[in-house]
Amino acid sequence: MDLSSPSTNPTYSSPAITSPTTTTTAITTLATTTSPSSTPSRYENQKRRDWNTFCQYLRNHRPPLSLPMCSGAHVLEFLRYLDQFGKTKVHNQTCPFFGLPNPPAPCPCPLRQAWGSLDALIGRLRAAYEEHGGRPEGNPFGAKAVRIYLREVRDFQAKARGVSYEKKRKRPKPRVTATPQSAPAPAESSAG
Repeated sequence: MDLSSPSTNPTYSSPAITSPTTTTTAITTLATTTSPSSTPSRYENQKRRDWNTFCQYLRNHRPPLSLPMCSGAHVLEFLRYLDQFGKTKVHNQTCPFFGLPNPPAPCPCPLRQAWGSLDALIGRLRAAYEEHGGRPEGNPFGAKAVRIYLREVRDFQAKARGVSYEKKRKRPKPRVTATPQSAPAPAESSAG
């Protein structure tokens, strides 16, 4: 029996596939066949990977969820699920290093997703949702609960890590004048 021939080993484009390797292969094949002349940007590639990860999460959810049934609460579940893969040390309030940006010793506090990573992820997923036919007013990634959650994560991580997440203010550009002011004015000579 030949397992590698296309007739015995079909590829499925259904979103109900639960095998991550088959899904990735099918999506990669689809992406390369639709636009072979232009290479997607790094942002577009990341957005596609994030979207595929979220769709896989929905398929593995118990009970499985379809995209139209997804709400802000499901997005919050997804963000909490991603926390287990984080690399940012976030100190608990009972930790002696709470609020120190550079703790002097290791501690058992958990590693979590950094706020900036979650914020960027939500931005990409919000754009991908609309690109895949979702209505902007029904976008679960733009739900008020998601915005509040991100704000709370930002504030807590700022306190726990002793890091400020204030918006960076743009410095005003130095003004360039057309007349040179560095040349001294000619001194009047008093001839008498």
